[in-house]
Order: sequence, then structure tokens, then C-alpha cells
Amino acid sequence: MTGTKEIKRRIKSVKNTKKITKAMELVAASKMKRAVSKTLASRVYANYSWELLTSVSAKLEEVTHPFFTPARNATHSVAGGENKTGKTLIVLITSNRGLCGAYNSQVIKKTILKLKSLENEEVDFITLGKKGDGTMRRVGQNIVASFIELPDIISLSDITAVSNFLTSEYKIGNYKKVYVAYTDFVSALTQKAQIRKLLPVSKEELKEVIDGLDSPKALLLENPQSKALGSTYLFEGDINKLIETLAEKLVKMQIYQMLLESNASEQSSRMLSMKNAGDAAGEMINDLTLVFNKARQANITREISEISAGMASVS
Repeated sequence: MTGTKEIKRRIKSVKNTKKITKAMELVAASKMKRAVSKTLASRVYANYSWELLTSVSAKLEEVTHPFFTPARNATHSVAGGENKTGKTLIVLITSNRGLCGAYNSQVIKKTILKLKSLENEEVDFITLGKKGDGTMRRVGQNIVASFIELPDIISLSDITAVSNFLTSEYKIGNYKKVYVAYTDFVSALTQKAQIRKLLPVSKEELKEVIDGLDSPKALLLENPQSKALGSTYLFEGDINKLIETLAEKLVKMQIYQMLLESNASEQSSRMLSMKNAGDAAGEMINDLTLVFNKARQANITREISEISAGMASVS
């Protein structure tokens, strides 16, 4: 009966594991519901932001703000002289915890491929999440800032430090380009790793985005009716001051949106991963139960044979 006892212990262990994965699945489903709700709600704000940019685009020729200049050369004019670094900054968004399927590996793999395309440039990283931070340190990348204590339910104020850091570093000329590596939430079953250029926003690119607002998605989710519902705005004063305020808020909103997209993707991936683990545990329990029944039946048959043989020898 030693074999059946061992199988019973394994069945009990797998059942306990299934209970844990089921609990984690339910928790992830609850968090996913909140994350998706916030992600979709913020997209409404993004629609109005792009509607405003549509009106501002008519004045783009007058704008000289550094956020809207074409990609700059390696030499930047800054206060006190020239900065010749011309480095690239990548903001990598991952999770603090594992057990979320391929969520982290997909965006990290995408980032490493991007690094290969930037092999002739000096690249720095800002990491949001322990998983990406640990991986980039292992591969020897330079991390200038790390934000790993962000809450699960992110608010706009939580990313103020991230936004202020990268915008100030860009404006003083320490970086010529800023990219964000994140995971785009498509549905509960589909998440897509993306790398998007955040800065600079060239006038040509902005016009292409505005002209393509009828497409399903351009940088953020656009309102298909935004052209029809667009309003005409009258601007007074220095348009560069207006653009500076608007641009910084838009950059902050984009980072916030990407974090929300990543958070919703993480919880969706974790929920699906835990569901698959629970299903695999159920299949394993069924297989072990079948093995246990066969082993028990074999033991019973052997015992009956031994009893019958003993009775035959006595008679």
C-alpha cells in the first residue's frame, strides 16, 4: 500500500495548489476589472486631448517648443554650454511580481530587440517594476532612475515624479530621444508589447496622427467622431507658453495611459495564467486519481489471490 499512500499525498498536494491558483485567479480578475475600468475611462480624456491638439495643429508652424522639434542632433544647446551626449532614454514598464505568464518576458524581449537596433547609441533606462529593473541590471544596462513602489491602482499623481524627471532631462538636452516600452491592453485574452517614441513629437508625425484620427488607434485611443465634433478655439497670448503647458500635460497623460494599459495587461495575463494553472492541476488530479484507483484495484486483486492461494493450500 506504500504506492497508494504516496499517490494520495500527491493528490492532496495538487488539490491544495489548485485552491491557491483559484484564489489568485479570482484576485487577479477583481484587480483586472478595476484596471480595465480605469484604462477605458482615461481614454475618454485622451480623446479630448487629441481634439484640442487638432485645433492647435493649425499653429504648429509657429511653435518652437523642444517637445515638438524634429529629432535633434547629438549636440544640444543648453544653458551654460553644449551637451554632446545625445543619448537615448527608454522607460521600461514591467510588473513587481511574477506568475503573470509571458507579460514581462514579452516586453523585455521587445526592449532587448530595440537595444540591438540602437547598438551605436548610448542608452539609459528608467525602470518601472522590479522585473524589468532586475533584468536590465543583469544585462549591464545603465539605469538612471527606478520606480518600483508604484501602487496597483495608479493615480495621475503617482507618476508625477516619473514625468517630471524625464521631461526635465529631455528639456536640458541630456537625451535626444525618449521611448516607452509597455504592454498594450487589447482584450482579456490579448496583450501586445509595444515600444513607442514619446519625445520628440515632430510636427510631421503629429500632423500624420491628427490626419489619421479615423484609424482605430493612434498613440492613444481616438474618438472616431473627433473630426465631426471638433471645436474651433481662439488662442490669445504667446502660443509657445500654451504649447509648453499642453505638451507637458500630454506627455504626463501618455505615461499615465501606458501605465494603465500595462497594469490591465498584467492583471489579465495573471488571471489567464492562474486559470491555466488551475485547469492543469485539475487534469493532474484526474490522472493521479485514475492511477490511484488502478493501484488500489491491483492491491485488492493481489490480496484476494493470496487469500485464495492460502485457502487452497490448507484444503
